[in-house]
Amino acid sequence: MKVIQAIPNMPNPVTEKEVINFLASKLNIQIATIDEEGYPMIQPIWFVYNEASDKIYTATQKMTKKVQNIRRNPDKIYFSIDDYNYPYKGVKGRAVAKISEDIQTNLSIVEKISIKYLGTIEHPLAKMIMENTQNGVQVVIELTPKYFSAWDFNKAM
Repeated sequence: MKVIQAIPNMPNPVTEKEVINFLASKLNIQIATIDEEGYPMIQPIWFVYNEASDKIYTATQKMTKKVQNIRRNPDKIYFSIDDYNYPYKGVKGRAVAKISEDIQTNLSIVEKISIKYLGTIEHPLAKMIMENTQNGVQVVIELTPKYFSAWDFNKAM
């Protein structure tokens, strides 16, 4: 994991372990893609981070604009996860994206995302997302970050 300090000269740098812990939060990830006219498009979405592979995973319906944009420009992805409560902190970076339509692989990822945000796969929304994944309506977006740019205003104190 490559960690860059987003705020230079902070008294205490954000560590890799702190970035990993932050990526476990229930905050949304904002994914920026490029549309067919060359404009950035930003969408919030649930995610899960896999420390072993150093990848971020999200899931969405395969006909969404973000999936279309990723298929067209998989190398031009930016992401940001930030806590808007003081003391502000967050992680952002550039990534390469890949769309997975493999139902079995996607089911396990969607299950992890549902448990992270809903606490169970028995929740009606989790059941709907799992069913959409099983039916091939839902795909997984795999983000391979090139770096993590991190900030934490707590580190200035």
